[in-house]
Amino acid sequence: MKRAIFPGTFDPFTVGHFSVVKRALTFMDEIVIGIGINENKKTYFPIEKRVEMISNLYKDEPRIKVVPYNSLTIDFANSVDAKFIVRGIRTVKDFEYEETIADINRQLAGIETILLFTEPELTCVSSTIVRELLHYNKDISCFIPKGLEI
Repeated sequence: MKRAIFPGTFDPFTVGHFSVVKRALTFMDEIVIGIGINENKKTYFPIEKRVEMISNLYKDEPRIKVVPYNSLTIDFANSVDAKFIVRGIRTVKDFEYEETIADINRQLAGIETILLFTEPELTCVSSTIVRELLHYNKDISCFIPKGLEI
């Protein structure tokens, strides 16, 4: 079985994240969406709410699991027996960062990272921007997947 993790803060889960998961399901048997707990990030939604929102979004997809974690990503991958990490990249800056992390993860744990380029129409979408729009009570419906209940 080919199992991958898709790690992130997902605060909130966007159409870009949804696209990465959908595309990764075409070549993975199972994806564990790992919601990382990052003490250095100030989040909009508590971890329990993010787990609930994403779990509800995928409630009818048995190949998706949603799990919070508070460890190194490679340790989380090992704990769920995943051999791959899936990441989405929007920009060259994202690519440079992800390449470095992928090299370290492969060296430390033998885990391969699969980078999926964001679809061009979604490159402007980020959780940071969506959080700011939420803060100012703006409509975010075009930036989050249909069915994600915020």
